[in-house]
Amino acid sequence: MNHFNIAIDGPSGAGKSTIAKALSSKLGISYLDTGALYRAVGLKAYRDGWEENDEIVSRLLGLVDIKVSYDEEGKQHVYLDGEDVSTAIRQDFVSGYGSRFSALPSVRKALLDLQRRVASEYSSVLDGRDIGTSVLPNAKYKIYLTASPEIRAKRRYDELIAKGQTVEFDKVLADINERDFRDMNRAISPLKKADDAVEINSDNMSIEEVIKFVVEMINENV
Repeated sequence: MNHFNIAIDGPSGAGKSTIAKALSSKLGISYLDTGALYRAVGLKAYRDGWEENDEIVSRLLGLVDIKVSYDEEGKQHVYLDGEDVSTAIRQDFVSGYGSRFSALPSVRKALLDLQRRVASEYSSVLDGRDIGTSVLPNAKYKIYLTASPEIRAKRRYDELIAKGQTVEFDKVLADINERDFRDMNRAISPLKKADDAVEINSDNMSIEEVIKFVVEMINENV
């Protein structure tokens, strides 16, 4: 199969990363977790006390080094100023910082070239909020993966409980709704379905069913 990219967009908690990783493995192509890049910026902003000021952040980003590499098993690692922050960026509060700072034009511009470079060098699956609309508008395959806020909140709640954390479902749901509003209403590259994307609502679908659907779609359009 020739070089191709799969763009997967959708709201927080829809299962984009899980599906993207599975497709990467099944199809033998690279996976770039674009959300991890924004979380790295969010972690930097938290650690250094950045203000959400685009002009200031633009200057600060010039001093920040963010890199992506893959280990022997193909697992993605994100490095922030030489430090492997792949685990640190998975903290809940870091995700919030990443979402807030991703709304700044300077942040999106700084990370755009990195994402496009990976996609140009390798057949890849990328997931995020604006992959099919902004990052890779010419991607051969575009998916908009979604689910109701309640279903997404329940999945996240169960995940946190399984990790031994004490959380309230209503708080998780409120966070999901707040994140949706912020992502869909930001001025730069808001979350929305690309006109030529295939929408998949996973409310009543298992991970395996979603993967099967996407693989069949790709095989039918090779």
